[in-house]
Amino acid sequence: MKPEQSKQDSEMSYQHWQPTLDHEDILWWRLDRAGESVNALASDVLEELEQLIAHAEAKPPRGIVLLSAKPTGFIYGADVREFSDFSSAEEVTPAIQRVHAMFNRLEQLPCPTVAAIEGYCLGGGLELALSCSYRIARDIPATKLGFPEIQLGIFPGFGGSARTVHRIGGMKGMELMLTARQVNARAAKAMGLIDEVVGRHESLQWAARRAVLAGRKSRKPGLLARLSNLGPVRTLLAGQMRKRTKSKARPEHYPAPYRLIETWERHGGNRQQMMQAEAIAVGKLMVTPAAVGLRRVFALMERLKSEARSSDFKARHVHVIGAGVMGGDIAAWCVLRGLDVSLQDRELKYIEPALKRARSLFTKKLRNPQKINAAMARLIPDVDGNRVGQADVVIEAIFENLEAKQALFRTLEPKLKKEAILATNTSAIPLEQLAEALKKPSRLIGLHFFNPVSQMPTVEVVAGKKSNKQQLRNGAAFCHQINRFPVQVKSSPGFLVNRVLAPYMLEALTLHLEGIPIEAIDAAAENFGMPMGPIELADTVGLDVCLMVTGILSKQTDAQTDNKEQHFIQDKVDAGKLGKKSGEGLYHWSKGKPVKNSEQIAGHDLEPIAERLLQAYLNECKAALEEKIVADEDLLDAGMIFGTGFAPFRGGPMAYLKTLAQKDTTHE
Repeated sequence: MKPEQSKQDSEMSYQHWQPTLDHEDILWWRLDRAGESVNALASDVLEELEQLIAHAEAKPPRGIVLLSAKPTGFIYGADVREFSDFSSAEEVTPAIQRVHAMFNRLEQLPCPTVAAIEGYCLGGGLELALSCSYRIARDIPATKLGFPEIQLGIFPGFGGSARTVHRIGGMKGMELMLTARQVNARAAKAMGLIDEVVGRHESLQWAARRAVLAGRKSRKPGLLARLSNLGPVRTLLAGQMRKRTKSKARPEHYPAPYRLIETWERHGGNRQQMMQAEAIAVGKLMVTPAAVGLRRVFALMERLKSEARSSDFKARHVHVIGAGVMGGDIAAWCVLRGLDVSLQDRELKYIEPALKRARSLFTKKLRNPQKINAAMARLIPDVDGNRVGQADVVIEAIFENLEAKQALFRTLEPKLKKEAILATNTSAIPLEQLAEALKKPSRLIGLHFFNPVSQMPTVEVVAGKKSNKQQLRNGAAFCHQINRFPVQVKSSPGFLVNRVLAPYMLEALTLHLEGIPIEAIDAAAENFGMPMGPIELADTVGLDVCLMVTGILSKQTDAQTDNKEQHFIQDKVDAGKLGKKSGEGLYHWSKGKPVKNSEQIAGHDLEPIAERLLQAYLNECKAALEEKIVADEDLLDAGMIFGTGFAPFRGGPMAYLKTLAQKDTTHE
């Protein structure tokens, strides 16, 4: 199949597409976006595609195959950076409608059109693929299909919402879009998103050629898919979808999923009407404050990923010392990400609870018994620390005591591989003090994980005054390897996240001791947009941990904490009421959830409560930035969003402060 340049396209110069016509009259459109490592449907990419479609309309070939010329995947979606070019819905909707018309023209071509997918096919990329008459995907781990738009404050806008529900049914299609879930090739075929799967060693291009020559087309949607889009069924399902969505996202904070449900409920029975409604709804959503804030979160996430790629470091074996909740869960997470892990503690009886928690995590995540057993086999109890010398990463996670940690480092240092990362998971002790025990203090860095390890996406990569820069880069690369966002912070009491959370949670306790019910305090924070309130957060972290961190912070800074708050928590800890892990703390806990009395919220004005909580939080953010705990505002916002769950739709605490300043200026 030696390709030759299409005569139609020889007159055109394409920057991003590589159109070729082979001897069987099959036209191959390969996307290789210039100057970028991944393909995205930027405006200039779409303009060139429009020209290609026009040429195919003028002289239809035997068939067309769309595929990627990049090894990084098919198409990651639209170029999110261009979304900020729009300032009003009146600008967005016509741009969407132009893409609708383009994809409709592709769909209406008289020849077979095949999307040959390998790697990521997301958002606009999947919408383009759905406009083709047939879709093939390679069955490899890197192949993922899905719609992440909800995470950006919008929903699929290139005709995807309408095409998806009519292709695979309202229930499956809406679930895929509302959850932003990504599915592999086989799952995508099972639900009807794609038509054919080829194996790792099969030729994707030959499979596409066969499909064109055979004139293959997607099967018509099944009966259940068609029934799910009927009016009465849509009404019933839409009500259930709203209920499930409200348990995860408030409509006043995240309007996009509710607009998607409304659009489908009203227009899902007619594909063309739904497409028209999609253009209007997405146009309005694109310029909402929530969408602007969530795009900022996306940009921050991309920055953290790019900084993690500054090193080629790759770990194979991790050794964790300390099998408590943090150490044991760090070990289990590393195993889940494919690494071999040895877990050390004083006696096997201290490791056994960690193994039990690990099996529970593996069961939840892996499900397959063989995979679960394979994961357990990679988690090796190592009471004597015999495997320290094999490890590429050694993480200390013992109790927070300076002398104990220093003694451990003295014994570890002679056993380490030359290039191994030596890291501490300390919550608040400055690295400079810990490194005093080492002959080469430059090799110590901090890798501060957060509880629960399997759910918190951030790790603080802590730099002491003598920490080696390459080791810090390697630490960031390791975080990326285990699917965590690395935020580099300066060694300082509490680092970034705990430093900000301490006054925030202390202010919550002050409010409670002034007579405000804990339910009202948490409700005020949640109304602002926090995923959980400070009281529930303190119970989740553990009141003993909170007491320890605030104690260290008060000793190492000039901060004066009110004794009554410290005594209040101390009394709880002394009584064994440690929070979620003991079943009682500030709340009573049942089946892993706090028992809240909603009647305690009634009669309380939540807004001034939230203002007091936020004042403590934001003041500490500004102080941390002034002291250069992080390099800039973006990293501070990233740390607080991914480390504390600061309301994502607000774009981060520093972005929120700028929004307040703009409002004040406008009112003046």
